[in-house]
Amino acid sequence: MATMTKENVVRVIEFLEKNKSRDGEVGLNDVMQLAEVMSGSMHDFLLAVQPAVTGELKAIAGEITRMKEEITALRANDMKQQKIPDAGRELDAIVEATESATHTIMTAAEEIMGADTSDGLAYQELVNNKMIEIFEACAFQDITGQRISKVVGTLNYIDQRVSAFVEKLRIVETMEPAAEETEADRRKRELILHGPQMAGEGVSQDDIDAMMNGGGSQDDIDKLFG
Repeated sequence: MATMTKENVVRVIEFLEKNKSRDGEVGLNDVMQLAEVMSGSMHDFLLAVQPAVTGELKAIAGEITRMKEEITALRANDMKQQKIPDAGRELDAIVEATESATHTIMTAAEEIMGADTSDGLAYQELVNNKMIEIFEACAFQDITGQRISKVVGTLNYIDQRVSAFVEKLRIVETMEPAAEETEADRRKRELILHGPQMAGEGVSQDDIDAMMNGGGSQDDIDKLFG
């Protein structure tokens, strides 16, 4: 770090010696003279530190520019305004298609079960027609499969963008404490209210039948689904 030169130190000492014996308040002229002496003394110091300060400011500006580029590459507006809404609409369409197909299949099955079987030919024709309706309704699976693939693609897109953003910003991943579980969350987790399970998970039909045939209590049933 630069220091005051000998000449500048002498000037400051001379100024102080000259004014140390003065009585009364310091005037504006005295302040201006001291400022002039000190500014001259600090001139070399400021010249020395200027490149370092300028370099730090340039580095900060460069980091800010890089971060703006990473945020732009994240394409948050695209995800918010297009990707996520599109995925939501695809899921809504999946629900609607599934409900419609289920209704068609159940209606056709009920008509077959309730049909008059006394006229064999008429009954056979009815069954054939309803089976065609059922087969046509089952075609929803192909469409919903395509829609699900689009939703999964959107989730993968978001995951890749966010992961790349986190990596480039060198954000350290930490293990955050789990959120406190509410009573309602615990109930959903422990009972069947949390929905269907994946293959190999959850409760089998044999377990349910054994519990019902054995006359289990409500507590036993709750434990079975816990």
